[in-house]
Amino acid sequence: MSAAPAQGLGRIIHSPACVAEGAAWLAANCPQMARALEACGEVPLRLKPDGFPALLSAIVSQQVSVASAAAIRARVEAAGFADPARVRAADDEALRACGLSRPKVRYARALAEAEVDYLALRLAPDEEIIATLTRIPGIGRWTAEIYAMFSLGRADVFAPADLALQESARMLYGLPERPSEKALRAMAEAWSPWRAVAARLLWAYFRVEKNREGTL
Repeated sequence: MSAAPAQGLGRIIHSPACVAEGAAWLAANCPQMARALEACGEVPLRLKPDGFPALLSAIVSQQVSVASAAAIRARVEAAGFADPARVRAADDEALRACGLSRPKVRYARALAEAEVDYLALRLAPDEEIIATLTRIPGIGRWTAEIYAMFSLGRADVFAPADLALQESARMLYGLPERPSEKALRAMAEAWSPWRAVAARLLWAYFRVEKNREGTL
């Protein structure tokens, strides 16, 4: 299935074929991206469901290890807190018992009380999605961009504050230092309309290079 632009929106990624289409475009238009694609092979789809649980999971994952985040998410889900109504009704002690820090309890409650119209976000322009989500305490631009890319399939969203993307761009393009968020955002303009596929490819390239160095 081709990632054709939705009415009034940019391209939407639905399937591995969409990612392959974007990767082929990037490789045809940028020698470095072609080299990354050759090193990585298939670029992963990485799509996941949208809605409250996805954003709550992003909050849980902030500033903790992958293993810790997975354990806390499992306790949150087992307690029924993937439902915003359950979060609103719970006291702080119940949320803390799942492993959430005091700030994350506050963020989880703010997200539950925001009553986001997740169905409307599916049809919203990219910047409207980001603006809507970043008004909620605990959700910064990086989290909103990741949600747009992987929960809504937006093909032309990028997350230049991501340290792995910055380091991957440094390695791939032979830069003297890791680019800043502003510099990487400017670099990513050349990858439009497939910036989200460029991000997937850069993450994949990062893993290949770190495995080669024996650091993963």
